[in-house]
Amino acid sequence: MQLCDREDSLSATGLSTAAVVAIVCNILVALLILVLILILCKACKVPSSQESVPVLTLENAHQRNEQRYLLTA
Repeated sequence: MQLCDREDSLSATGLSTAAVVAIVCNILVALLILVLILILCKACKVPSSQESVPVLTLENAHQRNEQRYLLTA
């Protein structure tokens, strides 16, 4: 009896069972895409403190070359 009631309520809205399943699947896919976008946004953030990011400059490279020379001499 309950199954008939559900079918009657679906037909009252004008949507078939396949249409309802398709809508639910599309909503799930949309939610998964949103989660993926949030993960990508968090992964691609630039660090807020630039001091902690090592930057290779010519002076640093020159100092490293001198240190290597001193170690091998």
